[in-house]
Amino acid sequence: MSNEALHPEQSAISHDAFSSDGHGPRARVGVVMSHGFTGSPHGLRDWATHLADAGFTVRMPLLPGHGTTWQDMSTRSWQEWYQAYEASYQELVPLCDTIVTAGLSMGGCLALRLAALKPVAGTVVVNPGLVIDDWRAPLSGLLKHLVKSTPSIANDILKPGVDEGAYTRTPTASVHELHKLFANTRELLPRISTPVHLFRSRTDHIVGDSSVRALQNGLRDGLLDIEWLENSLHVATVDNDAPLIFDGSVRFIDSLGARR
Repeated sequence: MSNEALHPEQSAISHDAFSSDGHGPRARVGVVMSHGFTGSPHGLRDWATHLADAGFTVRMPLLPGHGTTWQDMSTRSWQEWYQAYEASYQELVPLCDTIVTAGLSMGGCLALRLAALKPVAGTVVVNPGLVIDDWRAPLSGLLKHLVKSTPSIANDILKPGVDEGAYTRTPTASVHELHKLFANTRELLPRISTPVHLFRSRTDHIVGDSSVRALQNGLRDGLLDIEWLENSLHVATVDNDAPLIFDGSVRFIDSLGARR
């Protein structure tokens, strides 16, 4: 067992996937969710539980290479991350009349990519990444052979005492995969034809405004709605504004039925 597996900050954290079948009038509305880069479902579990309690059918996978060790993650491709997310979408297809994609950070990128490629009613994203604001990102394909990992990007959270359960190191090879995923998804944004609701933190030390601009420039006019979060940092799903995200996403998903 690796030293990271024994790290005390991980001991009380569950990285398990989340699955809940719906109930009531929202049961035939599915939400497929994704956690972020180096994170796990732990960072979105309260959000997923809120949606499930509201009656939606919810699926959230643990992406390959996540919830294990950063060394494991360094062997995985971005295609594996997306395929795991799409597989959860496919689980919802026979169960639901309507499917919404959702995600945090890299998970938001996956949600947007799926919305560009599959029939969905809409997308909810929290601080989604589409651009890496680091001049070294394009060089990560070379750097991965020289530097195996860099310091963690985890826990950009304003609320005290909260741990999102992400890795304590960031694998350089995975940054290279992330860079490719972002570039691929930016090219697909014009294909999205359904509404996108963006929850955006005013202050975010992980995903910069260049990702927001890429989303605004890539989507068709009138599809993007932005709701600003004033009291949270990047991992807003476990930060002070989490209730705004939880309630706002329910309202947005409900509104999609009215729009149809």
